[in-house]
Formats: sequence, C-alpha cells, structure tokens
Amino acid sequence: INDYSKKHHSPFKGLDVDYFISTDPRGRTCAVDVRPVKGHKKRTLACKQKIFSVVLFSIVACMLFLLFISNVIPLILVAIYASMSAITFLMYAKDKNAAGRGAWRTPESTLHWLSVVGGWPGASVAQSFLRHKSKKLSFKITYWLTVAVNCGALYWLITPKGSVWLKSVLRNINLG
Repeated sequence: INDYSKKHHSPFKGLDVDYFISTDPRGRTCAVDVRPVKGHKKRTLACKQKIFSVVLFSIVACMLFLLFISNVIPLILVAIYASMSAITFLMYAKDKNAAGRGAWRTPESTLHWLSVVGGWPGASVAQSFLRHKSKKLSFKITYWLTVAVNCGALYWLITPKGSVWLKSVLRNINLG
C-alpha cells in the first residue's frame, strides 16, 4: 500500500494490480509502482451514488408522467418538478463553484427549500454528479427530510381533498 500510485483510488481487497518487484533498504523483497490493472472497473461509492441518483430521478420522472397521463395530476405539476429540479441542480453547481473560489455561498436553507418545492430530484443528481453537499451528515439528513415532506405533499395532492384544493388554486391563478 505504501507504494500504491496516488493517481488512483485507494486499493481494496480483490483489486487486480500491476507492480514491479524490488528490494527495500533492508534487502527485503517488495512491490513498487503498484497500480490497478488497466480496464479495472471498480464501482466506487461515488459511482454507486451516481447510479442511485439517476435511477431515482428516472423513477420520479416516470411516476410523474404516469400520474399526468392518468389525469391524476395536471401538467403544470410535472413542469414544476422539472423546472425546480433544473434550478436546484444549477444552484448546487453555483454553490460548488463559489466554494471553490471562496466567494459568497448559497445558504443551505435555500438549497433545502428548493428541494421541498420539487427540486429534490435535481438535488439528488447534483449531489452525486457534482460531488457537492454529499458528505455532510446534517445536510444529508435534512435533505432526506425535505424529500419526505415533498413526497407527503404530492401524496396529499393526489387524494380527493388535495386534488380539489389543487384544482381550486390552479383555477384562481388561471392555470387550470
């Protein structure tokens, strides 16, 4: 492990490696210039998180589409999720860029509110692909709470009372 190339991910049990045999200063045989075998496809945690976020995003998109074509939710609700996800992704990108430059940051509360109002699928993709806000435990816990709140609100909107309320609101703002 001491001579494992720093350009690569940390080694793990079962990893196929290339190396050269040498001797250390005390005359013992050792491996030097250790690196993973070319083409090795280790699924890192980051890779698994990317797959999870894409699958989650796809499930949400399909679910919203199915709810729309079944006349359970209006198109405007699908548009809200799509636009809020895009805006949220862009806000994560802006915040990551600001963090790298030492500039003014987007408050975490803003990122969480964007998730609550429908941007959480975009936040999931941003966290995994931009590798931003993906490690801090308190942020992750709050993020998953925002997902639960949003899913609870969506569930309520597809109940009879919620559906009546949503149609009333959309009529009042001339969108339904």
